[in-house]
Amino acid sequence: MQEFLNKIICGDCIEVLGRVGEPFADLIFADPPFNIGYKYDQYHDEVAGDKYVAWTRDWMAACKKVLKSTGSFYIAIGDDHAANVKIIADEFGLVMRNWIIWHYTFGQQTKSKFARAHTHIFYFANDRKKFTFNDGIVRIISDRQKIYADSRANPAGKMPDDVWDEYPRLCGTFDERINFPCQMPESLLARIIRVSSDEGQWVLDPFSGSGTTAVVAQKLKRKFTGIEVSREYVQGALERLKQSEGPFDYAAGGEPVEPLPVEGEGTRDWSDHLDAELKWLYHENKIPSERLIEDQYLLSLFTDKFNNRIGQKRVLFQPQDIQKRLVILQKGAKLGPLRANIESLKRNRVPKVKSDQSANLH
Repeated sequence: MQEFLNKIICGDCIEVLGRVGEPFADLIFADPPFNIGYKYDQYHDEVAGDKYVAWTRDWMAACKKVLKSTGSFYIAIGDDHAANVKIIADEFGLVMRNWIIWHYTFGQQTKSKFARAHTHIFYFANDRKKFTFNDGIVRIISDRQKIYADSRANPAGKMPDDVWDEYPRLCGTFDERINFPCQMPESLLARIIRVSSDEGQWVLDPFSGSGTTAVVAQKLKRKFTGIEVSREYVQGALERLKQSEGPFDYAAGGEPVEPLPVEGEGTRDWSDHLDAELKWLYHENKIPSERLIEDQYLLSLFTDKFNNRIGQKRVLFQPQDIQKRLVILQKGAKLGPLRANIESLKRNRVPKVKSDQSANLH
């Protein structure tokens, strides 16, 4: 499998994976064409429905073959064929753990029906009981903590819901956007890769496209394989990989290397990736920056989550480090607007709860 290690391979995923003799993928993320007429380089995204379903069964079978017994399989798909994906997964014995809705801004505007502003993301496991699920690293600050500072709240926070509205679609003005017809945000892939794989495990994307899955896997110290039919897209993804920060040294043939620690006592060197991690965490926790900067309790919780995200091999960040960086990003208009703010967070937090008045909060 060395020829697949930390590579983006040009070819058809059904043919490429058909040559693999044994399962190797700990996590598969697939974002296939939705059959809605997007203009791709080497693929016609508008075929008869029965042909599309047959093709979906073929590529899902190829992926299932290379998925480890303890592996997880995520599939992003549109409305028209979401039901087909679920039925095929049932046929293959995959266990559905979540039917996630990615609800985003900049949805597809329409005149004769409601605007489409979501994508389905299926989360399957190969085994009902044996799978990787790192809940601690994706938990967010709960409403009990945000609003009430309730001592009964789980100190680790709460699991995110299965409707994800923290991640906007990448419009043309976003810094992250490259010249590709439909590109997933790195923040969304980071949540999936973190929760369903461990460092050093292998992530496969059979429709690599712009290379987002590989780029995020690299940043998060995972092995990766991408497969893409377009030679132009492969070259673009490889260039993106070379320019991104991560633990794989391409000059040394894709071998993992240890990242440099954050240096200095009382000072912090903020890389682009650390800034991205800070912004991702900010949007996932949905606490307005003014409140987060001023509230030492929430800032402390947020800092703990940030340190957990970046790993213990780095010098730990202190709340004042996070506070200063948030101020800089806020002044530079780099944080971006929050979605679904809780209005009460804009006011002072209410006193600690002594009764069961917050029993319905989680």
